[in-house]
Amino acid sequence: MANFRTHISVATAGGMLLAYAGWQAQWWPSSQAILICALTAFGGILPDIDADRSHSIRLIFNLLSVPALVLGVVLLQAWLTPGMLMVACGGIYFGVRYLVGLLFSRLTVHRGIWHSLLAGMLCAMLAAALSFQLLAQSAWLAWSHGVAVLIGFIIHLLLDELYSVDLEGARLKRSFGTALKLTDGRRPMSSLLMLIATLTLLPWLPPWAELGELLRQGSLLWR
Repeated sequence: MANFRTHISVATAGGMLLAYAGWQAQWWPSSQAILICALTAFGGILPDIDADRSHSIRLIFNLLSVPALVLGVVLLQAWLTPGMLMVACGGIYFGVRYLVGLLFSRLTVHRGIWHSLLAGMLCAMLAAALSFQLLAQSAWLAWSHGVAVLIGFIIHLLLDELYSVDLEGARLKRSFGTALKLTDGRRPMSSLLMLIATLTLLPWLPPWAELGELLRQGSLLWR
């Protein structure tokens, strides 16, 4: 399978291409273009969140601890004294960075449900919902953020499948077909839980019309 450096390098390159194309089409300003590139790169390592002791899982939870910390400050500052707020924020950072990461590694299986298109949809919808509801971004930008995560996610899955083909031996490795799949047929309960989690995001998503327009205009770039 592709290693961490390959995944993040290719996803970053794809993010740069996406960000530049959108900036040229005047879909977003240059500041947003940088964010689009970063989200695509982040999506490019997300599937390996289920890989124990990998570079990806450490980086992912390091990055996730920052918005969790900011959210904690926003929600708790009206209820706690400055001293207690600092203690609470320290607990949030430690909990997300170490405890949640450890729990996640124990409960997930590599090349399981997180290596699937369903997981990519969940991550994309979560990014769009957070951008729209929490960060108060426009529906257009919120869907752009979600699409960027999804593109990076799919790049990762495609790379894993490409590295499952042994060109020298003209054969398919045992890992072929375990990355780019709709869901995890070997673990139906995990797939069901992820589907439920995806459906619960529907009320929080930006208007779907903006996504349709984004995809329509995106298709015009290839003509």
